[in-house]
Amino acid sequence: MKAKVGDAITMTTEHVGQANRHGTIREVHGPDGGPPYLVEWSDGHTGLITPGPGSVLRVDTQQAEGQAAT
Repeated sequence: MKAKVGDAITMTTEHVGQANRHGTIREVHGPDGGPPYLVEWSDGHTGLITPGPGSVLRVDTQQAEGQAAT
């Protein structure tokens, strides 16, 4: 998984009935965009994570296109 600051991340839960967690990557600590990531979660908490197989990284295509054009 490669990420950059501002990417959205969703972590699925391990237990039925729990809500998925949604957040925004604020810092990338690994080489070449790799984990661990400092994530600000939608509930306001911030934490350092290493995403597992239940994680989805979403990249804003408009932002990515804008960066490619500059």
